[in-house]
Amino acid sequence: MEDLTINPQILAAPGQPLNTERFNTEWVSLVDNKEMASKALEKNIESLIAIQDKLYADNRYAVLIIFQAMDAAGKDGTIKHVMSGLNPQGTQVYSFKAPTEHELDHDYLWRTYCCLPQRGNVGIFNRSYYEEVLVTRVHPQFILRQRIPGINGLNDITDDFWKMRFRQINDMEKHLSENGTIIIKFFLNISKDQQKRRFLRRLEDPSRNWKFQSADIDEREHWTEYMNAYSDMLTHTSTPWAPWYVIPADRKWFMRYAVSNVLVNKLSKLDLHYPELPDKEKQLLSVYKQRLAAE
Repeated sequence: MEDLTINPQILAAPGQPLNTERFNTEWVSLVDNKEMASKALEKNIESLIAIQDKLYADNRYAVLIIFQAMDAAGKDGTIKHVMSGLNPQGTQVYSFKAPTEHELDHDYLWRTYCCLPQRGNVGIFNRSYYEEVLVTRVHPQFILRQRIPGINGLNDITDDFWKMRFRQINDMEKHLSENGTIIIKFFLNISKDQQKRRFLRRLEDPSRNWKFQSADIDEREHWTEYMNAYSDMLTHTSTPWAPWYVIPADRKWFMRYAVSNVLVNKLSKLDLHYPELPDKEKQLLSVYKQRLAAE
C-alpha cells in the first residue's frame, strides 16, 4: 500500500497556497472497498501497538495527534477505531470545548500546554488550539472575550491579527518539535452534502440523536466561511515540522484507514529503542534465574 504521507491528495504541502476545494472528499487512493480498508486498518493497528510499546519504553519522544473537522466528520469514531489497541497507560485524549472564564484569563495557548503529552506518551486532541483561527475567524466577537491589549472592537481584528496567530502557532509547534514532540495534524475533510446526510441519520436514530445540537445547523449556515478559514489555516500552518494531512472523510472506512496509514508511516521512522540493561545488570541475569529456579 502506498505511503499516504507524501500523496498530494493527502499532504497539505508546506509553503503553498491551499484551498480545501483542491482535496477530494471522496478520494480512496488504491483502496477499492471497505473490506480491503478494514484489513489494512487491522494491520496498521497492530503496528501502532508495537510502536507505542517501544515509544513508551524509549521515553525520549512524545506524540501529539490533532484532529480538526466540521461537525459529523467522524473525529470521535476515528479516534475510537484507530486508537483502539493503544495502551491507555500511555495515551491521553482531550476534547477541547469553549474556553472557561479561568482559561480566558490566560493567553489562548495556555490550556494547550496543560494537556501536552509527556515523553513516551501519545496525546490526542479532539479539536485544539486551531479553533482559535477557525471558530474565532468565523465569529470574531469571541476574540473580544479574551481581553487582548489593543483589541477593543471588531475593527481591530485585521488580517495582520490572524497572520500573527498563525506565526505564534507555528513558533509553538516548532519549539515542541525541536524538543522531541512529534506533531501529526489531521483535517477530516467532509463534504457539505455528506454532513447533511449524517445529520439526518442522527436525528432519525435514538442512539445517535443525543449528539445533535441546534448549533450544528446554525454553524452549517457558515459553511463557506469555515472552508475559507480552513484554507487559510492549511496555507499558513502546514510546516515541515508539523504538516497537515487532509483526510477524505465522506467514506468513514477509508478515512480510518488513511489516518492509520499516516500514523504508521510517520512513527515507524522514529529512532526508537528498548532500554538496555547496564553490563553489571546483564551479568546478574543468570544469577536471578538461578535464584528463581531454586525456589
